[in-house]
Amino acid sequence: MLAKKTSKNQVTLPKKILEEIPDTDYFDVSLREGAVVLRPVTVAEPGSRLATIRQKIRDLGIEPKDIDRAIRWARGRRGRRR
Repeated sequence: MLAKKTSKNQVTLPKKILEEIPDTDYFDVSLREGAVVLRPVTVAEPGSRLATIRQKIRDLGIEPKDIDRAIRWARGRRGRRR
């Protein structure tokens, strides 16, 4: 398929291609070996991901003391090789 760049540097993606990818309005754009790569991304409302994580922590029954203990454990491993 062929797509043309306009004078305003815009490219219209062919409908057949868009039908094959998830419904999205945003793409991560990169250049790989001379080819333009578009990856669909989902933009979430500010704070919604954090709310999801907090809910998961509650669902798992993790307490603040558990988090403190995990932080102490991780900091104690600093500089150690596996």
